[in-house]
Amino acid sequence: MLRSRTLDALAGAEVFLKCENFQRVGAFKFRGAYNAVSRLTPEQLSRGVAAYSSGNHAQAVALAARELGTTAVIVMPEDAPPSKRAATVGYGAEIVTYDRYTEDRVAIGEALAAERGLALIPPYEHPHVMAGQGTAALELLEETGELGALLTPVGGGGLMAGSATAAKGLHPGIRTVGVEPEAGDDTKRSLEAGRRVSIPVPRTIADGQALHTPGELTFSVNRRLLDEVVLVTDDEIRDAMRFAFERLKIVVEPSGATPLAALLTGRAGALPRRVGVVVSGGNVDAGRFAELCGSGG
Repeated sequence: MLRSRTLDALAGAEVFLKCENFQRVGAFKFRGAYNAVSRLTPEQLSRGVAAYSSGNHAQAVALAARELGTTAVIVMPEDAPPSKRAATVGYGAEIVTYDRYTEDRVAIGEALAAERGLALIPPYEHPHVMAGQGTAALELLEETGELGALLTPVGGGGLMAGSATAAKGLHPGIRTVGVEPEAGDDTKRSLEAGRRVSIPVPRTIADGQALHTPGELTFSVNRRLLDEVVLVTDDEIRDAMRFAFERLKIVVEPSGATPLAALLTGRAGALPRRVGVVVSGGNVDAGRFAELCGSGG
């Protein structure tokens, strides 16, 4: 957990950052992946696991599989960040690629798992995955005590669902705020409509949040426990990444920087005195980071 006087002054609140960029595989995803894989039967582990992911969940399942003595096959988009793909292969996984704009990764993953007899570990549509992700907020609250608000990135919704469950369970009055990239506002639209809404696959630098619809399980939780969703632009995400690097001395990937962007721009609205933020990950390679944070943007 990280603090910054500069950030406190800019946000007008005491801000507590839960830095999942320091987690194993560089993101919160290891929590849910390990929790889910560790609960498989010995017979399931003997056959192996499958997953689909743009990068962080891919790495998490690959490492969890290795740690638990099994194998992993991961369905990844062709345009996944090279550093995330390389890390996934480095943990011993087999990669199967697809086109995220024309093909359905869920269908591919389910067919692959069925064909090979593998246990499918989805990135968020799984109660054990959601529960594992929520331990990030649980640890934050155990260390900080009661907070008035919790800001968390929202992609498929697993981190938010798990975090909101933990936070509201401990402190029912806490305000839970999800943050999405402006181009990928599927959860915000779904909450406003009262049902899951699909949008075209968003084109945003926040690749971990480039989803077209919320998960069914995650949305069933978030529609009850998520108080608000706010949006940030890609330029605001870049500014937040740059701020984290220059002032906090940490490297944050675009998706992980969205809550920080919401704080720095004031899009999170009037804040209570004490605010928690889940910085979800830091998996961005040096070249991509320089491209995003350089003067050319």
